[in-house]
Amino acid sequence: MTAFLDGIGLEVFVVAALTLGLAPFFPEPHIWEKLKMLRAGTLRRPIDWFDLVLHATPFVLLAAKLLRMALG
Repeated sequence: MTAFLDGIGLEVFVVAALTLGLAPFFPEPHIWEKLKMLRAGTLRRPIDWFDLVLHATPFVLLAAKLLRMALG
């Protein structure tokens, strides 16, 4: 996993988080909608879980990349 993170520039992770992670932008970012559903306990359908994972993955990878950079 570290080789994967080291092999890709930070810019790619930032762009992925800002595009795929937040798309669609209107009326609200999809990730925000899914997180609200998770908090409310209404995230039940498999497609909703898939959407949550799909839109959260760029943020998780960005966080992993930043952590990897910080720890050296």
